[in-house]
Amino acid sequence: MVFWFVISFITNIIGPLIPDIIDNFRLSHLALAGFIPMSFFLAYGIMSIPAGLLIERFSQKTVLAAGFTLPLVGSLLFVSSASFPMLLCSSFIIGLGMAMLQTTINPLTRVAGGEENFAFFSVLGQLVFGAASFVSPFVYSGLVERLTSGEELTGISGLLQRLTPAGLPWVSLYWVFAGILIVVIAIVLAVRFPRLSLSDEERSGGMASYRALLGNRYVYLFFFGILCYTATEQGVANWISEFLRQYHGLDPQTEGAPVVGRFWGYMSVGCLCGLVLLRLYDSRTVLKGAGVAAIACLLTALFGPADVAIHAFPAVGFCISVMFSIIMSLGLNSVDRYHGSFAGILCTGIAGGALGPLLVGWLGDMLGLRAAMMCMCLTIGYIVSVAWWARPLVTNKTVRLRDLLSMRDA
Repeated sequence: MVFWFVISFITNIIGPLIPDIIDNFRLSHLALAGFIPMSFFLAYGIMSIPAGLLIERFSQKTVLAAGFTLPLVGSLLFVSSASFPMLLCSSFIIGLGMAMLQTTINPLTRVAGGEENFAFFSVLGQLVFGAASFVSPFVYSGLVERLTSGEELTGISGLLQRLTPAGLPWVSLYWVFAGILIVVIAIVLAVRFPRLSLSDEERSGGMASYRALLGNRYVYLFFFGILCYTATEQGVANWISEFLRQYHGLDPQTEGAPVVGRFWGYMSVGCLCGLVLLRLYDSRTVLKGAGVAAIACLLTALFGPADVAIHAFPAVGFCISVMFSIIMSLGLNSVDRYHGSFAGILCTGIAGGALGPLLVGWLGDMLGLRAAMMCMCLTIGYIVSVAWWARPLVTNKTVRLRDLLSMRDA
């Protein structure tokens, strides 16, 4: 759970930083800012399948240590030379490490907690992941406010004040990342982990399995579903703060960042509600409802007044929270073999997180940010279409509401 917290704390801070990046590096086009999340999630697309091969060849401690070392290197590179090109390089290196970590931590969670508890700890991990994404924008706001207060600070704050360029207070976050990662690497080296044995679903298959899967058109359709989900998630989250600044004049540091934090916080709450809904209804029905609600909330956020937008954007996070898990499960349940290889292909679709913010930024330069963010309705629309054409071999088990309540009482 500590590892999940650290991964999320670092991963989802990019959105609140976008306005600062645009201002401090004098970016003349929104699309340039979109290259930051693109460089991060492009690394996911490149590293997801190789990371699966690494955990079969090396010990989990080795892969974990390497996975946390890469973000440390990326963070130190950026603070050593805080420039836009170095931020791109840093984001890519951090993304490589995060892809290795996520590939390793899922099977490690199953072994450490026991197979019978894997579902529980997986959900708990998602809640911790969302909690860290909720916390990090507030840490960013607090750091910037403290470092720009004009006071002579002492202790850790004073050290950060001396290490951080005066005009770039948000860069202090990368020093915080570096400190956290050093502690986590020490924990990885000190802790004795249980022996990791991969299940068939977690193991990558040989080339024959990939050839067989790539001959199945549904593999491409589900891959594009994951691509659309991550494009939507990152395309919305990374531009919330800049949208609120452009259209409603809200300060990105004190007002925009907390809205981004609530976006991720609402996703955690949505995961909990999704667990209940998936016990009551077919996952395809839940996916349809979530998609329609997400489009409605996004349009409300884009066209409503400021006091509506600050609540509607987090509501989008609530609505899309169940989509990734449903698409992944529908995909894996649609084939009768090669689940490990198929999971690797689907996880490569996380590279959609690179395309969404870049697409919004590129369209924003031509059409305006409001019109650009409306394109996320199209990606959500494709996700809803998955519920119509998916034909899983196994559907999720459901119960009647009365039975579910009686189980709770028992």
